[in-house]
Amino acid sequence: MTVESPCQACGACCACSSDWPRFTTEDDAALDLVPPELVNERGSGMRCNGDRCAALSGQIGVATSCLIYAVRPEVCRTCMPGDPECIVARRRHGLPPLE
Repeated sequence: MTVESPCQACGACCACSSDWPRFTTEDDAALDLVPPELVNERGSGMRCNGDRCAALSGQIGVATSCLIYAVRPEVCRTCMPGDPECIVARRRHGLPPLE
């Protein structure tokens, strides 16, 4: 299997906290693009199943994808492979840091 991004073989950042991803800088037009069934009860972020974002598909550390990648929240867009949040999330799932 060939992946274009290390994120497609990881997904740890999307399965590390029920408080993340939360909406921060999105305007109403951007939020209207997120399917309502994937927004949490408070309207403050993505719905989670346990600590896993409801928009995450696949198996952590093997192959994952975001079901709403094109309209994902800003916090998801700014998360970068190998950044401090990535390192913490990967560690939580027993994955080594990206090199």
